[in-house]
Amino acid sequence: MSSPQPEPGPVTPASSTPATARALHVPYTGGEKESLHASLDLHRDAVLWKLAGLDDEQVRQAMTPSGTNPLGLVKHLAAVEYGWFCSTFGRETEPFWFDPATEDMAASGDETTAGIVAFYARARAAADAAIRETDLETTGTAWDGRVVSMRWVLIHMLEDTVRHAGHMDILRELIDGAVGRFPGVE
Repeated sequence: MSSPQPEPGPVTPASSTPATARALHVPYTGGEKESLHASLDLHRDAVLWKLAGLDDEQVRQAMTPSGTNPLGLVKHLAAVEYGWFCSTFGRETEPFWFDPATEDMAASGDETTAGIVAFYARARAAADAAIRETDLETTGTAWDGRVVSMRWVLIHMLEDTVRHAGHMDILRELIDGAVGRFPGVE
């Protein structure tokens, strides 16, 4: 199945306020949900910054024996945001044009960087709505049958996003030497 891909464009953070214009830390006195969500957003934006300025070849460049590349990691994060935040809590998701069990870590030749970044933006927006509208104690059923709370999902997705942001740190440094969470921030 094929999905229309938007025209290529600059890669920018998916939130309406660029990360560099927002506070680059979790609120010092925020509540639990606000703090978890803010931390997740910071790392989501860092993931996108790792793509900024790279060309199509660079974002697809396999830098490890497993084939890990920056664009594949963003596609994976989009799929799991939909899975954990939306499917788990019975919320709507968009139909995938790929098999998330086997094809979420790599971009096919007909998938554009802009298309995958837009997919991640839509997944983030859907996840953000689920986070806003669901209490931390509310439970849902995950893809594997486990009953999990929104609190657990937020923590799990924060762990997964941070893990992959770390992978992208290394990949980006190997590609062109760029380091840091955001431009000018170590």
